[in-house]
Amino acid sequence: MKIAKPTRRQVLAGGIAFSALSVLGSNAMADDGPVRWIVGYPPGGATDTIARLLSAPVSSKIGQTIIVDNRPGAGSSIAAAALAKSRPDGLTVMAVDNGTLIINPVAYSNLQYDPDKDFRPIGLYAEVNILLAVGKDQPYKTVAEFLQQAKASPNPIAYASPGIGSPLHLAMERLARDAGVKLEHVPYKGMAPALTDVLAGVVPSIVIDYTTAKEVIRSGDLRPLAVFSESRLAALPEVPTFGEQVLPGFSAGAWQGMVVPHDTPDDVVDRLTEALAFALQDNGVKKRYDELGLGIPASSAPQAFSKRWQDDKAILQPLIRELGIKLGQ
Repeated sequence: MKIAKPTRRQVLAGGIAFSALSVLGSNAMADDGPVRWIVGYPPGGATDTIARLLSAPVSSKIGQTIIVDNRPGAGSSIAAAALAKSRPDGLTVMAVDNGTLIINPVAYSNLQYDPDKDFRPIGLYAEVNILLAVGKDQPYKTVAEFLQQAKASPNPIAYASPGIGSPLHLAMERLARDAGVKLEHVPYKGMAPALTDVLAGVVPSIVIDYTTAKEVIRSGDLRPLAVFSESRLAALPEVPTFGEQVLPGFSAGAWQGMVVPHDTPDDVVDRLTEALAFALQDNGVKKRYDELGLGIPASSAPQAFSKRWQDDKAILQPLIRELGIKLGQ
């Protein structure tokens, strides 16, 4: 059987049709495989826990399987570098925080990604509430007493944190600066060893997230003095804010959100944003957030995320430079 050769017009028409399909394909979220949700911290931590919690309702909304891919190391910068190299097709997303987007670009001298150029926000999905607390045998009953002693004592009061340059460390540095007191930072490699030493009386105070602290607060082994959020936590209604007690208008905290590669098309971003908002309305998610002491952001829209990102960047990056914090190459 003789097969007729296509005419030049047919070839051109076919090429145009193929190009059109290619354009359509580039603007649509790929649906031929699972979505990889990169987490820059080990399994079992707060960031991993929240991502896994949200992955089920997000998956049900987009109709695709989500696989959490833990890539810990260098304050989430290893994971962020992997995202920056990923295809912008909606099949790779990442959990990010203040450290990934704001702290690392100043604290690391040879970062393999640029948040502003490489990433596009999908939405905020968690407010990580933090607080100042002391061991049960410490004399401080209120944050006012704590700061008064810090001002009066010739030796600064020591506080533990999960690490140099962490959002929690920077919150305490802002507090010390704004309150006009000197505090001694005792950094640890993670929250668990920091808490262990505070409970043992090695360090008198700690800046800690409520998710980690809740059990020892309930047991009475750790006494919360004040929360860094703008309003009191529902889980700790008796604990005042810094704004109420000593510094009107003062607040600080950590947050988490989702980003994708920068060139991800608008309709893919819209689809993921819608799925994230859907997940945050899930009753199971809300209940678990309450148990963990997490806050749901007032808005999970990309625009709100971008504003929070840039607002905190304007506060934190000058502070990091002022403190001379360097975390590695």
